[in-house]
Amino acid sequence: MKNPFSAFGTLFDKLDEMSKGKKVMATTVDAFDTFIRTPKTRTTGSVHLRDALDSKRMMSTVILALAPVALFSLWNTGFQKLSALQNVPGALKSGFALLGTEPTFLNCVLHGLWQFVPVMAVTYAVGLGIEFVVAAVRGHEVNEGFLVSGMLIPLTLPPDIPLWMVAVGTAFGVIFGKEVFGGTGMNFLNPALTARAFIFFSYPGAISGDTVWKAVDASKDALVDGFSGATPLAIAAATPAGQCPVAALEQAGFTLKSMFLGVMPGSMGETSTLLCLVGAAILVATGVASARIMVSAVVGVLAAGGLLNLLAGDASPAYWHLPAYWHLVMGGFAFGAVFMATDPVSAAATGIGKIVYGFMIGVLVVVIRVLNPAFPEGAMLAILLMNVFAPLIDHFVVQANVRRRLRRAQ
Repeated sequence: MKNPFSAFGTLFDKLDEMSKGKKVMATTVDAFDTFIRTPKTRTTGSVHLRDALDSKRMMSTVILALAPVALFSLWNTGFQKLSALQNVPGALKSGFALLGTEPTFLNCVLHGLWQFVPVMAVTYAVGLGIEFVVAAVRGHEVNEGFLVSGMLIPLTLPPDIPLWMVAVGTAFGVIFGKEVFGGTGMNFLNPALTARAFIFFSYPGAISGDTVWKAVDASKDALVDGFSGATPLAIAAATPAGQCPVAALEQAGFTLKSMFLGVMPGSMGETSTLLCLVGAAILVATGVASARIMVSAVVGVLAAGGLLNLLAGDASPAYWHLPAYWHLVMGGFAFGAVFMATDPVSAAATGIGKIVYGFMIGVLVVVIRVLNPAFPEGAMLAILLMNVFAPLIDHFVVQANVRRRLRRAQ
């Protein structure tokens, strides 16, 4: 039986011959060739370790793990939008009519696609465009790291963010988060989080507040009084001092179950803790991500949250009274701990270092959420801060191991 992919092989062989001596064309052909076929350059020599998992296959595994989260985000984004507009007379009669206005499963997915696909398209167009230009200038192959970053960036953003902000943020994340340090494998910051941080601090009105999470323009669509797109983090932060936010959260419809499942407003891909756990299982089972980082991050959240529960008094901020385990299903903690904190380039590399690194991320998530009212979400800043300290953590772990072995030798 003839191999159906043999035509691709023949095509790329011809393109390889045509691109010899043409740097830009050679870089482009090699990028698509190695994405579809096994790279020509292989490990040789008797001193090398061999593994079936190369970097492109690793990136493909991460995309597979992200797929359940991304698919759910399509439905949830559309559901939040349509459910917010159901009780508004005339709001669904104009531009929404072509997609369907009832919050059925199909209509929710279609509206979710309407919001998600343009953001993802702009992200990949800008990010890959920069990657191709840099690769051509430097004369090396196109690295595959942006395959994952290009999916992570849209999933960390609100559904109605202006596309030009997506383009600017993506460019900043790729250039200043990775390329200036040498490209894929050389960056000490997670490029996707760097892009989100740039957008957050440059255009805070487009990525924070109560009106950006449901893809609804409150003024244009004349929403009734009482409409709110507030996230659980915002509700908890706004609860009066001395009170536990659980009652306010449940009154707003945010039960522990609904937050675990992810049916709530938020960034497009970070709401479902359940599907983040599915992605975590795939990454750990395939050896792509470290379970030590994920588990230690959970322990860090529970330790910091539990300590604040013990210290909470009648005059303490409401967040101090929030049971520690609620932090695990709120905001972007689960998404960040599974898909961003475990980035093998920007995370700690030693065994003990991964535990310390993950634990401190969990602690900082709670500290930033609770002690800094300006940032109700702490996952992004916690991971970026620990990205900076990851090399130092590894240094101390390695030096401690060297001293221990020297003592043993003596």
